[in-house]
Amino acid sequence: MEVDLIFKIAAVGIIVSILNQVLVRSGREEQATMTTLAALVVVLMIVVQRIAELFTLVETLFQF
Repeated sequence: MEVDLIFKIAAVGIIVSILNQVLVRSGREEQATMTTLAALVVVLMIVVQRIAELFTLVETLFQF
């Protein structure tokens, strides 16, 4: 597994947590929630792409 992927996910998490705190403290809880959900979707898309690559690799490995 690439360490780069872990750093990307961690960076998204840090940025979103800071943005979430700023939005909550300014009274915009709905926007904070939407920001968190958008970040979750972005991270899930990255992970799903990597899982698809893994399945493709396993498929090519076991093909005869």
